[in-house]
Amino acid sequence: MATAASSNSERVGDLLMKEGLVTREQVQKALDEQRQNGTRVGYNLVKLGFIQENDLVRTLARQYKMPAVDLSKFEVDAKIVKLVPADLATKNLVLPLKRDGRTLTVAMADPTNLGVIEDLKFITRYDIFPVLAGEFTLRNVIEKNFESSDVQMSQLLSEIEGLESEDLEVVEDKEEEMSATALAAAVDDAPVVKLINAILTDAVKRGASDIHFECFEHDLRVRYRIDGALQEVMRPPKKMQPALISRFKIMSALNIAERRVPQDGRIKLKMGKKVIDYRVSTLPTLFGEKVVLRILDKGNLTLDLEKFGIEPRAEKELMEAVMNPYGMVLVTGPTGSGKTTTLYSCISKVNSVDTNIMTAEDPVEYNLYGVNQVLVRNEIGMTFAAALKAFLRQDPNIIMVGEIRDLETGGIAIKAALTGHLVLSTLHTNSAAETVTRLLDMGLEPFNVSSALNLVLAQRLLRRICGNCKAPYKPTAEEFEAAKVTTETTLRDLRFTEEAVANMVARAPKDAAPYLEKVTVDTRVMDMPFFKGKGCDTCNGTGLKGRQGAYEVMFMTPSLRKLILQNVGAAEIKDAAIEGGMLTLRMDGLIKVWKGITTLEQVVRETGA
Repeated sequence: MATAASSNSERVGDLLMKEGLVTREQVQKALDEQRQNGTRVGYNLVKLGFIQENDLVRTLARQYKMPAVDLSKFEVDAKIVKLVPADLATKNLVLPLKRDGRTLTVAMADPTNLGVIEDLKFITRYDIFPVLAGEFTLRNVIEKNFESSDVQMSQLLSEIEGLESEDLEVVEDKEEEMSATALAAAVDDAPVVKLINAILTDAVKRGASDIHFECFEHDLRVRYRIDGALQEVMRPPKKMQPALISRFKIMSALNIAERRVPQDGRIKLKMGKKVIDYRVSTLPTLFGEKVVLRILDKGNLTLDLEKFGIEPRAEKELMEAVMNPYGMVLVTGPTGSGKTTTLYSCISKVNSVDTNIMTAEDPVEYNLYGVNQVLVRNEIGMTFAAALKAFLRQDPNIIMVGEIRDLETGGIAIKAALTGHLVLSTLHTNSAAETVTRLLDMGLEPFNVSSALNLVLAQRLLRRICGNCKAPYKPTAEEFEAAKVTTETTLRDLRFTEEAVANMVARAPKDAAPYLEKVTVDTRVMDMPFFKGKGCDTCNGTGLKGRQGAYEVMFMTPSLRKLILQNVGAAEIKDAAIEGGMLTLRMDGLIKVWKGITTLEQVVRETGA
């Protein structure tokens, strides 16, 4: 690497000499300065007063065949600056200047450094447009802007950097030798405590659902999951790694001396007037333990299904199934799709003083008043099946099982549903129809499944379009192709009924209503309204903010029960349900697209074929 850098420096020097801007002696002095301090030749030439920075930048811009910027005449936006972490900007001499849609213009001292450009693209989630800037001015501007952009974090990081290196400098091999006593002392250092507290409170303020603390060979990374997408927020100094991890462990009552196996714990913090729970999980990785915290903020728990975006008919059928005194209601979908929240919403509708509600959960995510919640602990034999057996001796009216994972749990749940109890549970399948075949594949008898099931609900979470920068747009041919739509495809071809179209038009938001006035089942999909976020400060340039549910509700009709008894496949069950008026996940998602709630890209990504 040193040879390459030296070679590049000599080329810059030769270029400037050919232009007659510097002499050989001046280049030699700049090279001597480089060997001594590690700084670039161009920077040294400007620093030593041998060349004007503007002349240097113009020459390099011609060499690199790219635009240049004079930062002395450019007013930097503090909001744009915050898109790049301070340590990355300082280390690599990069400065975000302006944002135009999905493109971020970044000033760089070395625009040929493709690795840094890729890092910037990964961190900011923007397309990067590099422009050349003079290194001397760039250093000053970076120092000035990142010093003032966030005074509190700057002070915190300066305290962190002020730590004695021998206190926390631990190489990977020595980490195992660090005693629990030494770690316990390190975690009480003020900068460690302040940084952890800042991360925990900041994540809640930003509406994050998870915090990821990750260890790599040369640095650490902190990311938040906001609206289902991970975003990098900072890179703490590597030397703080042992103390930070141990601080998380002590707060969640885990063993700080054990670093070879995964551990799970919980942190409960009071922020102002509300209490926030964090579910903590540690996992040994190659360069240290990864810590993930799931944020459980009861203040953000919404139990109103209508606010989730469920369609009128689907909500009516779900409530009818839940109000039934016996039978089974299953909610299915991938991890993080909101299944537990939907079940809690159902429970809240039937939670009264004359009802005994019991739940078996792994883990218990939210405490619900009036509900008897049991934590499943497989290591001591308290499995879902064991909890279910115990529930049946506790005179329950309603039972919620976190998940049906095996034949034993499924069998007991079916038995409970057939003997006068309402059973709510979840399953991991892709659609409502596949849930039925999954139960049969477990070994449950078709006649039991047919008799016990009241309703199956499949769901996904779609990212909402930012309300601040939403605008109509026309999808490209590639987007329509991905959605399996041709130029002649109509709503009828997608199996929409007149009832579904009428409900969509009647419940359309004000901004989408004018586009939907004349829509019928024979309207072509390509003539329907589509919306997208342009990107603004509110949504951090993504065009998306918040999430919305997409639902597939299969209410058990006599014809569907008959098909289950015949042990038919998922495709036949799905076809029969659609004929009966069920909206599939894709159909429900498209309705939300045309209402201006989400994008076509989101629906295709989350609902599959």
